[in-house]
Amino acid sequence: MASTMEKIKQLREETSAGMMDVKNALEESDGDLDGARKSLKEKGKATAAKKSSREVHEGLIESYIHFNGKVGVLVEVDCETDFVARTEQFRGFVKNVALHIASMNPLCVAPEDIPEDQLSEERSAVEKQAAEMGKPENVTQKIVDGRMDKWIAERALLTQPYVKDEDNTVGELLQETIAAVGENVVIRRFVRYEL
Repeated sequence: MASTMEKIKQLREETSAGMMDVKNALEESDGDLDGARKSLKEKGKATAAKKSSREVHEGLIESYIHFNGKVGVLVEVDCETDFVARTEQFRGFVKNVALHIASMNPLCVAPEDIPEDQLSEERSAVEKQAAEMGKPENVTQKIVDGRMDKWIAERALLTQPYVKDEDNTVGELLQETIAAVGENVVIRRFVRYEL
């Protein structure tokens, strides 16, 4: 029994999930920690999807200035209530997003926010490079599509690998935060300055 309690404690610390959710996830996975983590992650995504339509009117504006004074970020992250905006978990998430933006320099929040002129400029360059390879048309198109998908994922904040854990994207970190705080959370906008 002590081992089960230790597992529950460990999973609660890692995921911030409720006691019963952790216990049920462990039971479903027959005590397997990795299986329980996966189950909790899926449940968190489902919870986040349900909450995504709820309006957000509170939140924080966070600033980050890099130690050398040459990079600065302002980011607005919104949530549903001021109670959640004051929690340590929400504040930590907002600080981490500001740090990520300073480090990875995204163009915009979501892939659909990338300006059309930048998309078409990049597509033209990629099509030109792919045409120079001399591959058949259908292969060339797959190369262009693959490179564009990668370029878009690298430029949008939500699809970038998270700077502190490259196995997850910022969007996945956002989903985990929504599940943990129990409210809809939206990264609204940001600005990054660099000398």
